[in-house]
Amino acid sequence: MRLRDLMGLAMLAAAGAVSADPIDLKPFRATYIAEWKGVTAASSTVELKNIDSNIYTYSSVNSARGVFRMAFPDALSQTSTFRIVDGQVVPMMFQGSDEKERPINLTFDWPKKRVTGVAKEKPVDLELPDGAQDAMSLQIASLRNLASGKLAGTVWMIDATKLKEYELHQEGNARIETALGELDTIVYTSKRHNSENLTRTWVAPALGYLPVKAQRVDGKKVLITLLIQTVDR
Repeated sequence: MRLRDLMGLAMLAAAGAVSADPIDLKPFRATYIAEWKGVTAASSTVELKNIDSNIYTYSSVNSARGVFRMAFPDALSQTSTFRIVDGQVVPMMFQGSDEKERPINLTFDWPKKRVTGVAKEKPVDLELPDGAQDAMSLQIASLRNLASGKLAGTVWMIDATKLKEYELHQEGNARIETALGELDTIVYTSKRHNSENLTRTWVAPALGYLPVKAQRVDGKKVLITLLIQTVDR
């Protein structure tokens, strides 16, 4: 189980800064719990902040509980700083830590089309494909595309020291029970190219396309489930 992958891929934000945007990007703070076989394994807090007219930070802090601290670090954090340019999400910086709590600091230089920095105690210098995202900004971009009915089939993501291709697919609709009540949701999946593992996410249009449930799945086996608990705007 990679709790960090699930939370990083499933923690999605409401998006959109101007009237032409598909989602209204408003600051919020939401909490989630991660369940494994019906037992609460960890908790997560995610927060979106507007730090300038079109610049935002989107961050998450995840903490394991009880015996699960043996499997997961006590806390894993990641923050993306991004801007909205012509309706598109453009990452600027990414800061976080890996499963061994080694720092990750990346800077996106779009004029030069390079991402540079340090991750897992190694230097990073990679070419940036058009539309590339980091682990957090990818969720903002995906939600905006989902809201406008243009969910991308594939997208490149910078994951620490590597560039990885992810496949996105909209599955359908479902009405589910949550801690916030019954909600109509849109269901979509994301998976790394050529991987059998995927993340299935339920997002609620009535809540600005906020994710309310997510599952990390290996074949037909659910590894861990993420459930929303609260949201404040």
